[in-house]
Amino acid sequence: MTPALASALLPLVRAVDPERAHRFALRALRWGLAGSDTAPFDPRLEVRTLGLRFSNPIGLAAGFDKDAVAVAPLTRLGFGFVETGTVTPRPQQGNPRPRVFRLGRDRAVINRMGFNNCGLDDYLRNLATGRKTTRPGVLVGANVGINKDDADPERDYPALVAAVTPHADYVVINVSSPNTPGLRDLQAEARLSAILQAVRRTVPRHPPLLVKIAPDLSAAGLEAVVTASIEGGAEGLIVSNTTISRPPGLRSRWAGEAGGLSGAPLRALSNAVLLQAARLAAGRLVLVGVGGVANGRDVLTKLRAGASLVQLYSALTYAGPALIGRLRRELLVALEEQGFATVTEAVGADLR
Repeated sequence: MTPALASALLPLVRAVDPERAHRFALRALRWGLAGSDTAPFDPRLEVRTLGLRFSNPIGLAAGFDKDAVAVAPLTRLGFGFVETGTVTPRPQQGNPRPRVFRLGRDRAVINRMGFNNCGLDDYLRNLATGRKTTRPGVLVGANVGINKDDADPERDYPALVAAVTPHADYVVINVSSPNTPGLRDLQAEARLSAILQAVRRTVPRHPPLLVKIAPDLSAAGLEAVVTASIEGGAEGLIVSNTTISRPPGLRSRWAGEAGGLSGAPLRALSNAVLLQAARLAAGRLVLVGVGGVANGRDVLTKLRAGASLVQLYSALTYAGPALIGRLRRELLVALEEQGFATVTEAVGADLR
């Protein structure tokens, strides 16, 4: 089966509960039903950053494959990189159901999953196995978080980083999910600094370390995160996680549900925060732009705002696996239209 055919079957999948549909999607990937994008990667899309080579700047955001059960087939869909997790030290059921809501009219999703995952031990086994058959040239990241109960951030994050280090090309510290009580408090400068210092003491050698932040930070809060990340030795920021805000004009019946909003309505907010983070970081952090990416122009907008890499998730649930190849083609067209020969030329253009 090709990605295009798999995408054509999406209306059938969307007829069922979103969480059940997601489980089916992961099984379909493992069974090879999503197909593979065999088109060669265009060198104009290559990105060298974080000491790594990305064959293209388009990646899958964390949350889709929390337990790393489909990492190998995901790398064959045409992404430049795939981020697994969020994984917590111990297994966690997450919040009560229902906890995922499609906002079809808004091309959006609201979730309040609550870091549901199988725990670190199973995750590591899955990731180690999956990496044996990933598509060459596609990088794999590990996104780590803390349990809802009995958590000690300065103990747990270093332990998680140490555990995933042998299996990941980069590691992301998630302190921005809105669905774990108190987690976003860890974005405060003192708390984040303490976590990063603990990682530095405990795991002096690890892959590139990034921090995933919320789009709902105040201007002062964002500046504090940037400062703490630079001083704490992080190499980048992922901007951004889902938002607890609700932009005006949402039309779906589920728009009032609690949780983090992602997809098209997040685009403007995430782009604004990305641009501000780029100005504050002034080249001292690598930025990954996330939020509302649905076409090649969206990718280029984030690159121009200072992102070296871009991630998506919600658009994949609406467009299916054929989206990734289309995004790469559309990005090449957008680059040419705006006068850029390569992705690297476009990065930070709006800051210059």
